[in-house]
Amino acid sequence: MPYFDAASSAPLHPVARQALQASLDEGWADPARLYREGRRAGLLLDAAREAAAEAVGCRPDELVFTPSGTYAVHSGVAGALSGRRRVGLHVAVSAVEHSSVLHAAEAHARATGGAVSEVPVDRYGAVAPAAYAQALRADTALACLQSANHEVGTEQPVAEVAELCRSRGVPLLVDAAQSLGWGPVEGAWSLLAASAHKWGGPAGVGLLAVRKGVRFAPPGPADERESGRTPGFENIPAIVAAAASLRAVRAEAAAEAVRLRALVDRIRARVPELVPEVEVVGDPVRRLPHLVTFSCLYVDGEALLHELDRADFSVSSGSSCTSSTLTPSHVLRAMGVLSEGNVRVSLPPGTPEADVDRFLEVLPGVVAGVRERLGATAVASGPVAVEVPGAAEGLVVDALGRRCPIPVIELAKIFGEVPVGGTVTVLSDDAAARLDIPAWCGMRGQEYVGERPADHGDAGAVAYVVRRLS
Repeated sequence: MPYFDAASSAPLHPVARQALQASLDEGWADPARLYREGRRAGLLLDAAREAAAEAVGCRPDELVFTPSGTYAVHSGVAGALSGRRRVGLHVAVSAVEHSSVLHAAEAHARATGGAVSEVPVDRYGAVAPAAYAQALRADTALACLQSANHEVGTEQPVAEVAELCRSRGVPLLVDAAQSLGWGPVEGAWSLLAASAHKWGGPAGVGLLAVRKGVRFAPPGPADERESGRTPGFENIPAIVAAAASLRAVRAEAAAEAVRLRALVDRIRARVPELVPEVEVVGDPVRRLPHLVTFSCLYVDGEALLHELDRADFSVSSGSSCTSSTLTPSHVLRAMGVLSEGNVRVSLPPGTPEADVDRFLEVLPGVVAGVRERLGATAVASGPVAVEVPGAAEGLVVDALGRRCPIPVIELAKIFGEVPVGGTVTVLSDDAAARLDIPAWCGMRGQEYVGERPADHGDAGAVAYVVRRLS
């Protein structure tokens, strides 16, 4: 069964499995003890730290291991802010950061009354260094910028932003979870966090690097382990396996990146040819080599993922239709791109070319089947133009209480009745409609006029107005 969700968690690398099994016999003792077993465990821990530091591009004494990548982010944000509390309480983050970064910043704001500024991104999901410069203030204590986006694969200009932050005296924390297996993060970053299960190491191991000279006050009670930054007994077998697998994937990265990039390029090119009404999102060039994301109009994301699973393909999605909160991915929302029917394909190392070929064979039928069940087959080819002088207004689509992708499907069904120059209003209380209706207009070459509170319905009901141009 092809597993295409390496961005969530990569399969355990064979080297990680071997190192884990070997270190279970040698690394069980307390590395802080002076007897033979403790010294042996301590040597394993030191060797793992040196290997991980070499891969990160920092000194071994600047790096600590944590129970997860999320813990590394949370403690990195909290420690940096605590260490710089005299400077101020302001935090700058990109609008597409991983939720662990956003949650840490929000928790800081709630606890201290500090402010959080979100730097906007373009439709590819990238920040502009100039926009980041505008977000930095005199009281900015910390800036955060991911190395590459976890949902669309777009790489961020970390080196440029790091130089901006350095010139302003602001430390930059980089979430490198998605990119570290492919190579080091360039630039004068100050803190870096990552997670082993993203590169084929075992789950339950993260790492946090804090450069010398960065003011840092570890959150929580003091502990004698891991420079006081991570309390508790180290999971040495898992740490050894994480470091060994990081070294192994780095050795394979150059060749595998070329091979997987070619497979992803094929998906990016072929999906819009095979499936009508598809938007491929993310930067087409400056991106991770193994990840591609696309969204399909008139498709229930949850149904699409289930059907792909039935066809033996494991993929992920940022669609609101797959979320219990029924809100679209904050990444797709910040980019202003279509969220419905969203599919993220992230290929693990070693993915056979034949698996990608079969995915491209299966996908069109799966999408067509979901659209047919939703009654959207007839609208996928677009409305027929109706020339009516005077362009009467007043057509209304009542989609209140109906979830993604129904509001857009109902809009498409009635759009053939709208005269050229006329408008139609869609009433919806679905959060995804705020993103998907403007995206539909962009894909169809129609004008999105705007939104206003609906005259009836619950407090969250919105009226979206669309004008027909052709």
